[in-house]
Amino acid sequence: MDGQLPEQRTTWTFLTNHARVLAAIADDPKKRIRDLAAHCRLTERAVQKIIFDLEQDGYLSHTRVGRGNIYRIQPDGVLRHPAEAGLTVAALLSVLVQDEARRTGHVDSDVPADDR
Repeated sequence: MDGQLPEQRTTWTFLTNHARVLAAIADDPKKRIRDLAAHCRLTERAVQKIIFDLEQDGYLSHTRVGRGNIYRIQPDGVLRHPAEAGLTVAALLSVLVQDEARRTGHVDSDVPADDR
């Protein structure tokens, strides 16, 4: 992103930055922080903080491979807000990742068409 910060939005959005980063990791667990930041329109520092938060609370872990990381999402983690009590990370990601695949035209051929 040429070293520039993404444009700041002053209005609210439906998804948190934590959800955006988690969905981007689900889409590609080997994605670099730089690429996650560009994809989510966040700073690299913000993505590092979000990854730290997600790891601290057990939603995410990583393995160092060479100079990069491979992230592993804990799909059985339960969402934090009382209004979503009982819903899992897997349930959230199933919606977000499918939508991202449709939007970008990248649909997983291992997923039956009626499950997409």
